[in-house]
Amino acid sequence: MNNLMDNTESEKDFLYKILMVGDANVGKTSIIKKYVHGIFSQNHKPTIGVDFALKVLKLDNNLIVRLQIWDIAGQERFNTMTRVYYKEAFAAFVVFDASSWDNPNTLNIVKKWKSDIDSKVSLPNSDESIPVILLANKIDLISTDNDKMKKLTEEMNQFCTSHGFSAWFGVSAKENINLNLAHETLIDLIFKKLDQINQLKGVDNDNINANKNLDKQTNTIDLNFNMENLKTTCCD
Repeated sequence: MNNLMDNTESEKDFLYKILMVGDANVGKTSIIKKYVHGIFSQNHKPTIGVDFALKVLKLDNNLIVRLQIWDIAGQERFNTMTRVYYKEAFAAFVVFDASSWDNPNTLNIVKKWKSDIDSKVSLPNSDESIPVILLANKIDLISTDNDKMKKLTEEMNQFCTSHGFSAWFGVSAKENINLNLAHETLIDLIFKKLDQINQLKGVDNDNINANKNLDKQTNTIDLNFNMENLKTTCCD
């Protein structure tokens, strides 16, 4: 996949393939539908194999970023196909259900998905691993319990550092919490990774700044503790 499209003197247009992975029923499809279409529904059929959605973002400096988001089925029987689905991806989200984060099996499954991504995909024309952000979806179900939120934050910070996640966010597809911010962060990570690769290769990256001025419309939760508990870059 060529990430630079229709390049002209006045406008640059980038296409990035993004993976959305995680086990069944954690809310991957709901996140995509809310982020791309602004729609939330509790009634939808499980994804079979893979599905797609496209989000177009207009950034500053006449820059357009198109995110082609691949919704990967979480059912175990489809996992043999993930190498095909992962091909030419630039970044990924791993999603889990925040309401069951203290179940030991929850984070074991997350580790499985992260390992699967690391072993099967790297940035195009590079051996560099793609940036991966961890999403604790359904955060609205536990956000009023400060003790749970503090414990979740502490464990997620340590977990992400130990397992190579670029960042983690508490999100909610239902309440539209941190969905824009998580995707904006992923775009920044892609730009930074590509900048680093191009600098090592001596390639001019057209002076693309990783810190773009994105239109942020992210809802947040008013909690007594710092909002860094919901949006954390854990592995600089």
